[in-house]
Amino acid sequence: MTITSYEYVVSRDPFVVRRKVRWSDCDPAGVVFTGKFAEYVLSFVTLFYAEMAEGERFVDWLRSLDIDMPVKGMAFEFHGALWPEDEFDLTGHVLEIREHSYDIGIDGTQADGRRILSARVSPICIRRNARVRTPIPPRLLHALERFRSPAASTNSGSRR
Repeated sequence: MTITSYEYVVSRDPFVVRRKVRWSDCDPAGVVFTGKFAEYVLSFVTLFYAEMAEGERFVDWLRSLDIDMPVKGMAFEFHGALWPEDEFDLTGHVLEIREHSYDIGIDGTQADGRRILSARVSPICIRRNARVRTPIPPRLLHALERFRSPAASTNSGSRR
């Protein structure tokens, strides 16, 4: 039996996930549905979070911090199209860290360097039982700093 993975981590520094387009991701013309890109990015973020938790299950890690992290915003810019069987890489860094939230920047490229998409995902920290925003806990802040973009580190040293 052959098991095919359509997504896997290929690098941890920088953090890169390789993805293969499935036929079911595409419209009748054979082009990836626009909505699938949100799924690709959110799946990337799930793997990124698992890496931040350093071997612990991410949901358990969040529970230990007494927070949840819903996404408060997402933005996309599309640079190219994808078709069935195309492989592409999603590379991500932490861009900006604020008091309660932060941004993850994600770039999608094919092996030849052709840009596919740029995305920004903005989670916010909320207290688990109170459901109100809360400052980013120190352990999470430390994990975020590990994945901070070199450009972001030199451009903004302060948290807002």
